Amino acid sequence: MNDDLKKACEALQKGGVILYPTDTIWGLGCDATREDAVKRIYEIKQRSDSKSMLTLIDSSALLDRYVDQLPDIAQELIECSDKPLTIIYSGAKNLATNLIASDGTIGIRVTKEEFSQKLCRRFGKPIVSTSANFSGEPSPANFSEINREIFRLVDYVVNYRKDDMQKSKPSSIIRLENNGVIKIIRE
Repeated sequence: MNDDLKKACEALQKGGVILYPTDTIWGLGCDATREDAVKRIYEIKQRSDSKSMLTLIDSSALLDRYVDQLPDIAQELIECSDKPLTIIYSGAKNLATNLIASDGTIGIRVTKEEFSQKLCRRFGKPIVSTSANFSGEPSPANFSEINREIFRLVDYVVNYRKDDMQKSKPSSIIRLENNGVIKIIRE
């Protein structure tokens, strides 16, 4: 795992795109603060940049770096969630502008999975996480379902968990307003 962490961080630091396992499905990732790297993911996925992507961080203590006003209930929701939870926050900041939705929101998930958590911690910045597929194709449930064309379009493919055949599921998604109102997007 350490070799994968080192090589993935090197690729991210150069503005590269990686293919990596997350707490949900295999994802395409890049430095969430670099517009050029985010643009490459949109190009790889053949996806409109009007469709937002989310970011992973390794600790909820970092949320105030990327969200203007953190609703009080956010920490409690993250801690109490028994499965991966992506929260859409208003007032995104310090992220690539082409990653932030037109209404100023950003989806952020605090990852608790070992590899992606260590990767975020070691890299020191949020990492984009979007399903490793072309737009319109189904999301791969595990590494073996990823379209092989994706491999040649990324700068680094993580080896860790390639053989894991467990069917992964996407996260729950909620939108959390500054006044504490919660809207469920995906359970």
